[in-house]
Amino acid sequence: MLKDPVVSPPAAGVTGVAFGDNERLAAQKATRERPSPASPPAVRKAPVRYARKQYWNEPTMTWWEKAYLPEVLRGLAITTGIFLRNMGKWLTGRKGAVTTYYPEEKRVDFAPRNRGKHILTQRPDGSPQCIACNMCATVCPAKVIEIEAGFDPNDPAHPKYPVRFEIDYSRCVFCGMCVEACPEDAIRMQEDVPDLVSDNRYEMWMTMDEMLTWRPQQDVAKPYPPKPVPLTLGESVKRGRGQ
Repeated sequence: MLKDPVVSPPAAGVTGVAFGDNERLAAQKATRERPSPASPPAVRKAPVRYARKQYWNEPTMTWWEKAYLPEVLRGLAITTGIFLRNMGKWLTGRKGAVTTYYPEEKRVDFAPRNRGKHILTQRPDGSPQCIACNMCATVCPAKVIEIEAGFDPNDPAHPKYPVRFEIDYSRCVFCGMCVEACPEDAIRMQEDVPDLVSDNRYEMWMTMDEMLTWRPQQDVAKPYPPKPVPLTLGESVKRGRGQ
């Protein structure tokens, strides 16, 4: 009588696999777990050395200056000496450092290109030369100029005039763009320090009256015809009759 062949149970986790394939699965698993051959060692490249550029105005330092610390100590000694000298003058009642005690004192040696305070030029009759074109307010980078225009039908040459012209000095950057853009040379900047000392920024507005009356100026190179006088009804009738 023949005996039934011995059948081994299937491997754990393997379902639906023929019994004769166990050896093949074990070979495949061993192949997957086999370590890959070692990669060839990376070749280290030598660092690229850049040549430092030499500038034509590069200062030359002595070995004393290259030491750095002695120069730091020398700078501290100079600062301390000036501080003690000014402190001694202040304690003895003499004026110390070259400075001004603003706003009690104001400097008069302004730089040639100082842009300090705005003014509005006047016509011969005292009216502002501004024609309220808003060019200065348009080019102003800080948007600090506010102009309210009016209309005068009796002045055909310049019917527009400013009713209100104000500058907010709390935000003005004193760039002078308004002066450059004005087509009538109506706004200028004088060498001075504007009175900016205030604890309320809403009080730091310069009005049109202050700009007209503070150091009034006129453009003498620009002639203006006299402003025509409006005619009354009787005079217009006479002029119409040729009298």
